[in-house]
Amino acid sequence: MYEKKYEVSEIEVKEILFLFLKRLWIIILTGIICAAGAFLISKYLIKPEYRSTASIYIINRQDASKTTYTDLQTGSQLTKDIMFMINSRAVLESVIEKLDIDMTPKELADLISVNNPEGTRVLEISIVNKNPYLAKELADTIAIVASQNLVNIMEIEKINILEDGNLPVYPSSPDISRNTVIGAVLGCVIACFLILALHLMNDRIKNADDIEKYLGITTLAVIPWDEEVKKKKPFASKNVYQQEGYAS
Repeated sequence: MYEKKYEVSEIEVKEILFLFLKRLWIIILTGIICAAGAFLISKYLIKPEYRSTASIYIINRQDASKTTYTDLQTGSQLTKDIMFMINSRAVLESVIEKLDIDMTPKELADLISVNNPEGTRVLEISIVNKNPYLAKELADTIAIVASQNLVNIMEIEKINILEDGNLPVYPSSPDISRNTVIGAVLGCVIACFLILALHLMNDRIKNADDIEKYLGITTLAVIPWDEEVKKKKPFASKNVYQQEGYAS
């Protein structure tokens, strides 16, 4: 009983694979169309955004002449507090006022991402904006303002600017190549799904195997269909059958 079920399942898998191979041109064509659509949308409809990153280094020593292991641990713990305080209203409002830009603190906060590389006291302040020059200016200004404010607020030794923000040449998003590949894969998946769905909804009996599979009836014989008869005119089909010796 179990062997019979496995055999039926295996036949169905082969049938599905054959179905996909038979409609391979549809799958490929759909993938190409979706890939082209994703490329055109990414290239011409989505406005590119640029990322600029500035780095700051946290220094907190109990003894100005040397740095101890305790100082390193304390500095690493402070980075978490500083990551939070960079997005504070005081820092954001100071940046907006200094650059005289038409932006709310919340809008500016949405552009900022702060990253702390594992095991370091370095903070990377990244800004994403549609204007590459403004992205660099914001990254630099936030690094400077945050360093000044946080030293006073947290009473740590100092925060040094490790790297100024870079002037981005190429956009960080959208990733046209990735979007094109995703569009192609998605198109092929959609095509396969539709082909399989239409196949499963088609309950017509197409051959002797379907009769035995779905009706449980063994076919005794198969009468071949004459393509020449099919091409004859409909009104002459009865006479043709009689002349060819078929039963009417």
